[in-house]
Amino acid sequence: MFRNILVPTDGSPLSRRAVQCAVRLAREQKARVTGLWVGPAWEPNLYAYGDAVPPGFVTPRQHSAHVHKAAARYLRTVKKTAARYLGAVKKAAAASGVRCKCAYVMGAHPYDEIVKAARRYRCDVIVISSHGRRGFSKLLLGSETTKVLAHSTVPVLVCR
Repeated sequence: MFRNILVPTDGSPLSRRAVQCAVRLAREQKARVTGLWVGPAWEPNLYAYGDAVPPGFVTPRQHSAHVHKAAARYLRTVKKTAARYLGAVKKAAAASGVRCKCAYVMGAHPYDEIVKAARRYRCDVIVISSHGRRGFSKLLLGSETTKVLAHSTVPVLVCR
């Protein structure tokens, strides 16, 4: 029934349970797993100097060099984090004899990146965890899982 199962991970214990569920499902269906980690989008802090710095204190060339160095440091951190979280997906899949590929993206809205990845990698189902927040904490923090459910065009299996 399913050929390609997308499993987004954030490295949390609940997310690891979703990975196990996805791998088990893939083994039963003779499918493959596509692991996904969504990192936060990098934005340079253009207001780092505040109002106290007089105009012209930093030349455009100095500012550009600073931004490029900061972006490069950030990208290295994203790669290391993605490797750690997606390594757990690869390990679980390998232990069960399930084919696996992994990818990471950066975006301001993880749910949107997850839905896009399901289309991009032609996934049949998304297996995702939910923290199960309710009430005021859900209102404040939102729920990426709820947003995936609302926007996905493929079935979504929610693990708790």
